[in-house]
Amino acid sequence: MTDEYKTITGTSEGYYTEKRSKFLAFAHHVETTDEVKAIIAQYRKKYFDARHVCYAYMLGPTRTEFRANDDGEPSSTAGKPILGQINSNELTDILIVVVRYYGGVNLGTSGLIVAYREAASDAIAHAHVEQRQVEEDIIYTFSYPQMNDVMRIVKDMQPRIVSQTFDNTCEIRLRIRQSEAEQLRQRLNKLL
Repeated sequence: MTDEYKTITGTSEGYYTEKRSKFLAFAHHVETTDEVKAIIAQYRKKYFDARHVCYAYMLGPTRTEFRANDDGEPSSTAGKPILGQINSNELTDILIVVVRYYGGVNLGTSGLIVAYREAASDAIAHAHVEQRQVEEDIIYTFSYPQMNDVMRIVKDMQPRIVSQTFDNTCEIRLRIRQSEAEQLRQRLNKLL
């Protein structure tokens, strides 16, 4: 199991044209299906005069939640090639929408597959791709006299401190790389 994944930051655009048909591609960083639905709705509204608004998305570090939509194009000629580009670049938490303006000449199934694939590829090429880590939150409750011991472990292992409460009973919420979470948990539990 790896605790790293690749995604894009922000949004990017791509473009492809074939036989007067225009393919406008937009790549977005997304983390939920609600975000995906909202963004697709915006494109359908903005490009209401376009023939097709096709898309594909991949969510989660395990890359198990995904969908491809042809929006009226022949089966598997739009969504699948877009999803194929997401997969070949090993990306996740990404939505790619390709808006097609029909140019009057039919491209055929192989032409459509190439067009949607190239438009998606261009959007990815213009995106800022970054490597991220899967992180885990650990909440640890301890008494005030243990503060130095806890902070020594925090300084040593370098988790991010998300929140902390210091009173008679103290609580600290730490965020650390998933592969190191168990070690941090064990070291903190030894203090008890």
